[in-house]
Amino acid sequence: MRGKALLGTVLICLAVTLTAPRATANTTQAAASPISLTSGFYVNPNSSPAVWARNNPSDARASRIQSSIASRPIARWFANESGGIGPAVSSYVGAAASHGQLPVLVAYNIPGRDACGGESSGGAGSVAAYRTWISTFAAAVADRPALVVIEPDSLADFSCMSATAVADRLAMIDYAAQMFQQKAPDTWAYLDAGNAGWVDATTMASRLDSAGVHRVRGFAVNVSNFYTTAASVSYGNSVTAKLGSAPKFVVDTSRNGNGSNGVWCNPSGRRLGTSPQVGGGADLLLWIKTPGNSDGKCGTAPTVPAGQFSPDLAVRLIDGT
Repeated sequence: MRGKALLGTVLICLAVTLTAPRATANTTQAAASPISLTSGFYVNPNSSPAVWARNNPSDARASRIQSSIASRPIARWFANESGGIGPAVSSYVGAAASHGQLPVLVAYNIPGRDACGGESSGGAGSVAAYRTWISTFAAAVADRPALVVIEPDSLADFSCMSATAVADRLAMIDYAAQMFQQKAPDTWAYLDAGNAGWVDATTMASRLDSAGVHRVRGFAVNVSNFYTTAASVSYGNSVTAKLGSAPKFVVDTSRNGNGSNGVWCNPSGRRLGTSPQVGGGADLLLWIKTPGNSDGKCGTAPTVPAGQFSPDLAVRLIDGT
């Protein structure tokens, strides 16, 4: 009897061990640092500048674009993928994992996307569709290490939105944060927080708090913009102070080498910024915007749609013209 009782106790303990949820290092994000789990950032061989350089070997600009832009780790943006969001994300994260490297992904499919700017309008057709999309996105990352920036512009682009649309958006971003918290334990996720010249730090901190920033690693600043790293770090620190907690933030340095001239859409005279790295005054410095991809039909690329690669734009960023 004693032997049977002991065996029963062992089996019960084993069952509890096997079914207990995975412990996490904190209540907000990863069980382990995705930095420590990998050996550097993943360089996407199929980024738009890499594909252009590969397809145009006789063009004098190709080698410069390859060496200065395509060879650097650049975030991969995901929206309404033709084969479905799950397979697209899983394939990309899997490719990075096969090299032991860390991918940077951007979730960019919020309904009413770019509501006030309009150049990158689109997104999921409804709140319900977005919830399904972002849940599938997070599940596709799963327990593989990754960095994810959630919905650029979404918390700064409120000025032309109704109160109902704002409330819906805050709830969707909070749901996105929950999905990465629950389904992607080794991902550092960052909510977008605009840039140093857009929304004041107090207001942005309030929006981030309402959108669930406490559930994830932190927030991202200067995505697709041009403010210097120093200005962006100062803004990020101000937002952190207003939050009264300790979220981390990342800075998009892809095009901020010459700072901002106040123009957001394909301005002249901008330059590539510091290459992606850990630290640099922030949690990470990243190339989130793809250098050479147009901001829209405006500025120095009046005929190039948003998101389309232009070798002329790329060379301008290399030369600072």
